[in-house]
Amino acid sequence: MYFSKRINNIKPSATLALSTQAKKMQAQGLDVINLTIGEPDFNTPSHIKNAAIAAIERGDTDFYTPAAGILSLREELARKITQAYQVETTSDQLALTTGGKYALYALMQALIEKDDEVLIPLPYWVSYGEQVKMAEGCPVFVHPAVGQMKVTVAQLEQARTDKTKLVIINSPQNPSGTVYTEKELWEIGNWAVKHQIMILADDMYGMLVYNGNQFKSLWELSPEIRRQTIVVSGFSKTYAMTGWRVGYVLADPALIAKLSSFLSHSTSNLTAVSQYAALAALQGDQSCIQAMRLEYQRRLNLIYPQLQKITGIKLLEKPAGAFYMFPDISEAVKLTGFATTEDFVFALLTEAHVAVIPGSAFGMENHIRLSYAASLENLNEAVARIDHFIKKHINN
Repeated sequence: MYFSKRINNIKPSATLALSTQAKKMQAQGLDVINLTIGEPDFNTPSHIKNAAIAAIERGDTDFYTPAAGILSLREELARKITQAYQVETTSDQLALTTGGKYALYALMQALIEKDDEVLIPLPYWVSYGEQVKMAEGCPVFVHPAVGQMKVTVAQLEQARTDKTKLVIINSPQNPSGTVYTEKELWEIGNWAVKHQIMILADDMYGMLVYNGNQFKSLWELSPEIRRQTIVVSGFSKTYAMTGWRVGYVLADPALIAKLSSFLSHSTSNLTAVSQYAALAALQGDQSCIQAMRLEYQRRLNLIYPQLQKITGIKLLEKPAGAFYMFPDISEAVKLTGFATTEDFVFALLTEAHVAVIPGSAFGMENHIRLSYAASLENLNEAVARIDHFIKKHINN
C-alpha cells in the first residue's frame, strides 16, 4: 500500500500512545495510575448534559448547522469575550471547530504555504510541529535559556528569517504550566507587529490559573497586536468537556470567512448536540469553573512540595496554570542507571505502574510531564511510587 509523504512525515501523538498503553494495562487488571493525558477527571456539569438532552428531544440537533457554528452560540461566546477582555467582539470573529486541536489544524491549512516557517517555543504541545508539517510548512523550534520555560523577544528574533510567517504562544503552557506575564506578551506582540508576523495564541488553559497568578490574552492588548493575533481556545478544559470536542477560533472576520469555507469542506460543522451543550455551558451557572479550578490548585499545592523532595527530581518553578508539572529528571535518570528518559519512563510504567510522558515529546529530553488532573489519592500514591522506584534503582 502506498502512503503519501505527508502522512509518512508525521509522528503519532506520544501522549495518546502512552495513555493508550496505560489504559490497556488497566484493562488487564493492573493497578496503573495514569498521569499522561491532559483531561479533567471531573464529569461534565449536569446542567450542560441536561441541556444537550433537551436539545436532542426538541429535534434541534437533527440537522446540519452553519459551518462556523450556530449563531446563538457564536453571539453568546462573543458576549462573554467582550465582557472578559473589555474588547468589543462580534460573532463574525468566531468559528466553532471540532476541538481546539482541529482549530489548530484548520488554521495551519488556511495560513501556511509550502516552506513557510512557524516559530514554536520550547517546551511545546506535541501536535504543533506535526500540524505545521501537514501543511508543508517548516516548524522552527525556539529554545529558551537553560532552566527557563519561556522565550524572549531576543530568542524569537534570532530564529526569525524572511520565511517566518507565524509564531505560536501557549499560555498557560502545556506541558509546564508556565504563564507569560502581560509585559512579556506586550513585548512579543509588538515584535510581531513590527515584523508583520502573525501570532497564534493558544489560550486553552486561560481559565485555569492558581495562587494569585493572572492570565492575560494577547487579544486584550493593543488594536495593532490584536490585528496580528489569532486565538484558539475551547470548552474541554474549562468545563470538563473533552469528549464533546468543542473548540473555537477568534480572529479577524476575513480569516473566519476563509476558515468557514475550509470547515464546510472538511467537517461540515461541529456536531450539533455539542454546540447546544456549549451554549448551555456559557449561559448556565459558572460556579463549576471555580470549583474545578480550586481543586486543581489544592492538588498542585499539596503535590508540588512532595515532588520536590524526591531524589534526582528538580522542579524549580511552581506551575502557575493548566494542570501539569514538568520536572527535570536528568539527575534521577543518571542515579538510577537508565540510558535515557524514555527508558526511565518505560520502567516506571512496567515496574511501578505509573504512566507519565517523556519530555522529548515536548522538545525537552530531560523532563517528564505528569498531569495532576487526577484524584489526590492517586496523586499521593503516584508520588510515593516514583520515590520508591528511584530509591530502589539507586540502591541496586
